[in-house]
Amino acid sequence: MIPVAKAQRLVLALAAPLGTETVPLAQAAGRRMREAAAARRDQPPFDASAMDGYAVAGDPRAGETFRVVGEAGAGHAHAGVVGPNEAVRISTGAPVPAGATRILLQEDVAREGDRITLAADAGPGTHIRPRGGDFAAGRALDPRWLRPNDLALLAAMNIPAVTASRRPVVALVATGDELVMPGETPRADQIVCSNTFALKALAEEAGAEARLLPIARDTPAELAFVLGLAADADLIVTVGGASVGDHDLVGRVAGLERAFHRVAMRPGKPLMAGRLSGVPMLGLPGNPVSAIVCAHLFLLPLIRAMQGDPDPLPRMAQGRLGCDVGPAGPRTHYMRARREGAEGVPRLHPFDDQDSALLSVLAQADALLVRPAGDGPRQAGEPAGYLPI
Repeated sequence: MIPVAKAQRLVLALAAPLGTETVPLAQAAGRRMREAAAARRDQPPFDASAMDGYAVAGDPRAGETFRVVGEAGAGHAHAGVVGPNEAVRISTGAPVPAGATRILLQEDVAREGDRITLAADAGPGTHIRPRGGDFAAGRALDPRWLRPNDLALLAAMNIPAVTASRRPVVALVATGDELVMPGETPRADQIVCSNTFALKALAEEAGAEARLLPIARDTPAELAFVLGLAADADLIVTVGGASVGDHDLVGRVAGLERAFHRVAMRPGKPLMAGRLSGVPMLGLPGNPVSAIVCAHLFLLPLIRAMQGDPDPLPRMAQGRLGCDVGPAGPRTHYMRARREGAEGVPRLHPFDDQDSALLSVLAQADALLVRPAGDGPRQAGEPAGYLPI
């Protein structure tokens, strides 16, 4: 067995970043932008009113009267120049007319016909957003995973499309005679395939295009046939069949160049990785919780790395134990746990039953409490690292 950190390094070494493609901004959410994007204009592109009111020149005082000579609305600039004792009715976001130096708030003036009178001292604020106050033309947005907030910024920069990583195509292959698909009627000695549905959702959330291939039965010919369907994928992920039993055929498939097999972790020890006919491959354990824990630690980082993420590994967060825990044992233990406390450092409560087949426990968990090999026992209140899930 090898340590988790070494296994992660070997997994990330399996694949280089994929190529890029031009993606319309409306389809870019969640994509990895690979090239910086530069603003094509200032924002705002003109001095703009921050309030509804009246644009005036000079330094008006309480009781001063102005004649309203025009109007400026959003998308409708006032063409004239504001002179002494003149005002232009203006809306929030409208261009400030030439000559105007401040905006009088509409609630601070009294209007009669085309005359307004300032009821109180206007105060120090001009209520004008200066041209380029948000960003100037040429400002760059660095490569990143694009969030909704980033899309708004790019749109304001007048950028209609971005250069993004191509989505990795991930082929998911469940193996085993014991499996049937959801909705089928299993025999008394069969179970319903569940792992690949979680893996598909996780992979797509990380930016991949995930394909569920047919279940591969426990014969070399059947496994070879299904794996052949994945020949055009960027990454092949098998589930089950990577342990040491007589029916665990994945490790013996033709064309497999194994990088490692078995990791010093719990759950997930039977994890395997390598290349299958040159295509990166992960062989995940068959137990549902083991497969999903390994996906967080190995599959998702690999998918992110294939999209050019320079820091693809999951980031450990810090909490405190919510209860006493015993020794961790000889392997790093990723305990299913729940977080308690919305503010500050959360308390981590591992579930009593950590069996790697219990999906009902995993469905309640929102954290993996990380217990280093040989750690413990620990008491409630002690610092503890965890991975949010």
